Parts: sequence; C-alpha cells; structure tokens
Amino acid sequence: MARPDRGASARPPLKWAGSKRQLADEIVSRLPATIGTYYEPFAGSAAVFFALAAAGRVRRAVLSDTNPELVATYRALQRDVEGVLAHLEQHAAAHGEEHFYEVRALEPRGLSLTERGARLIYLNRTCFNGLYRVNASGAFNVPFGRYKNPRIYDPERLRAAARLLKGVTLREEDFERACAAAQPGDAVYLDPPYLPISETAYFSSYAREKFGRAEHERLAAAFRGLTTRRVAAVLSNSDTPETRRLYTGLEYASVGVTRTIHADASRRGAVSELLVLARRAARRGR
Repeated sequence: MARPDRGASARPPLKWAGSKRQLADEIVSRLPATIGTYYEPFAGSAAVFFALAAAGRVRRAVLSDTNPELVATYRALQRDVEGVLAHLEQHAAAHGEEHFYEVRALEPRGLSLTERGARLIYLNRTCFNGLYRVNASGAFNVPFGRYKNPRIYDPERLRAAARLLKGVTLREEDFERACAAAQPGDAVYLDPPYLPISETAYFSSYAREKFGRAEHERLAAAFRGLTTRRVAAVLSNSDTPETRRLYTGLEYASVGVTRTIHADASRRGAVSELLVLARRAARRGR
C-alpha cells in the first residue's frame, strides 16, 4: 500500500449512485483501527477504501466488482494515471453532446487500458446525474447530462487516488468469492445494490447481471459466514422490513443520509439506511 494521503480521503475519483462519502466516517468508525487485509466486494466509488487508506489503516486491500469497466478504470489509474489524464484532457477539449455520444458508442474492450479508464471517467462526469446504468447487452446507456462546467480533467484528484491504489489487488468477481479468503484480523465492507424501499424503486443495473432478492439472500448468508469466522465486517443497505428480516439477530444501526441522485427530484432528500455489523445483537433483559 502507498503512504497515507489524508487529502484524498473524501475525494473518490468517480461519482456513484449510493456512494458512501456521506457515511464514510460512520462506517470506518465501526471497523478495526488496524486492518490486515481490507476487502470491498462492491467497490463502486470505493469511498470507504479511500478513507481508510488515506488514514493509513489498511496494510493490504482487495477491491472487486462485477462491473468490468469499473475494475478496468481503477487498474488504469493504478498503472498509468498520466496516460488516463492525457486522454481526459482530450475529452475535455472536445466535450459536447455529439462527442459524448461518440464516446459512449465506443466498444470499451477495443480500447487500451488508459483509453478505457478515461472513457468511463469522462462518461461518469458528463452523463445524466452521474449514473452508471447498462442495458441487457451490458452497454452503458445513460444519456447526456447538461452540466454548465463538468470537471472532466481533474489531475489532483486522480493522482491522489492513483497513489492510494498502488499495491491494491483489483478483481472482477462476485462478492461471495471475494469474501472467501477473509479471516480474523481482516475487515470487509459490503455495499450492494440496495433492496427497494418500494416496489417501483428497484434499481440494480450497475452491471449486466441483475442483483435481485435471491442475490440478497445469498449475500445475507455470506455475511453470516463472516460472523461465524470472526471477521470484522460492515454491510449497508436500505432500512426496510425486508432488510431487517434478512439480518435478524445481528447488530445494526439506522443512519440518516441525503439522497442526491434520483430521476424524480421530489424523491431526493433524507432517507434512512442500515449499517449491519458482523456480530450478534446483545441480549436484552440480562
């Protein structure tokens, strides 16, 4: 791992629906002061990783996700941040609606690693609401966002992220496999696509494979497995009766956050989320 870089702790390189920048302090306070290997299987913006790494609390880290473009982008920053920046400077100079759709139409697997990383960062900074959404074929399909002055070329932020990513293991894999090697002394943070707060609120299109109720059941079983193996772990999810049912018997806390990304502006605002801990809830009345 690179040396601590406190200036990077609140500045993940990507915007991400459900990013944990608001809750980073709440989450890291529930993780050990010193961590052997830190696992974050639903990497997203990796806000918790960046907070921990900037504070020097992680010896080793494994970031993983089933989204291949996300993993490729972190690899590009890790291996050649200057190459990524050079491509982003070109995107910034050419930015406009026509350029956006030309870049969106590119087949990412036909690009170099730095081009691929710059493509995702550019789209992330300029698409509608900063969303990441793919269609059934796995193609990014979020429309153009009409920002007055999007920050496309941001050398300070990306170089700081690249320093913290040095030595980090990056994998494209399922959460169950990602958690399998965790042992006492390690720590895991799980931030899955959330259970819906209503029947019309389901959104799980961050990757080609959807994350539905069956996957949430499997995740709950994996989380209980971490509890049995005495691995320090925190999981976040929406505060719903279904979530509480899945994690019955475990300790959890309800925390308030402000939702800033939603297609319907009237549904943005304060909501409650659950932080579940990999330990049994204390028995009452004893």
